[in-house]
Amino acid sequence: MLSSPRTTTDTSALGARVPVSVTASDPISREGAASQLRRHPEVELREESRPGTVALLIEDSLDEAALTRLRRVVRSEGARAVLVVDSIRENELLDVIECGVGAIVWRREATAHRLVQAVLAAARGEGDLPADLLGRLINQVGTLHRGGAGRQGGPSLGLTSREVDVLRLVAEGFDTGEIAGKLSYSERTVKNVMHGLTTRLHLRNRAHAVAYALREGYI
Repeated sequence: MLSSPRTTTDTSALGARVPVSVTASDPISREGAASQLRRHPEVELREESRPGTVALLIEDSLDEAALTRLRRVVRSEGARAVLVVDSIRENELLDVIECGVGAIVWRREATAHRLVQAVLAAARGEGDLPADLLGRLINQVGTLHRGGAGRQGGPSLGLTSREVDVLRLVAEGFDTGEIAGKLSYSERTVKNVMHGLTTRLHLRNRAHAVAYALREGYI
């Protein structure tokens, strides 16, 4: 899903403990986050990020060095990324999503419970954005789309009506089970639809897929 934080964590779909690495610009932030995660049995801390790991990155600001770290973690190391940050400017938001970050937590809200929620969402390949940030993403991509409305030609790669229906509900914050119920699909069908479109369009996660659909004017 791509949604605001939920009040409970669901580990039934994950089974084994989720391997998590923590990276921060200062040792106090790193040890503080690691200490909070260490309390939760569904998390297993690792020293390095690698394929299958959730990389928790704590950044003061999103300069080019921070974006480079995000890209390296997702593209080179094959990890799923959770970003903990003080704030994100409008011109940084799409860059962060397109780096492959599907879960973002404000530092002021980074309790142990909130961090675990984001880690589990990232491990499932789902999005987890603060509600205010999700609204900004939709508004920003909508502005980009309107600005390009005068260009000739349609979207570069098409989405099927089924994919659009699923993505519209993802953008509204519904999870896989809720989407399946609303569309009278099985949960496996919903997962297959998301996997198919993210693979075909080379999108990194559900947040990136929603950004793509918004940018191209499908939703």
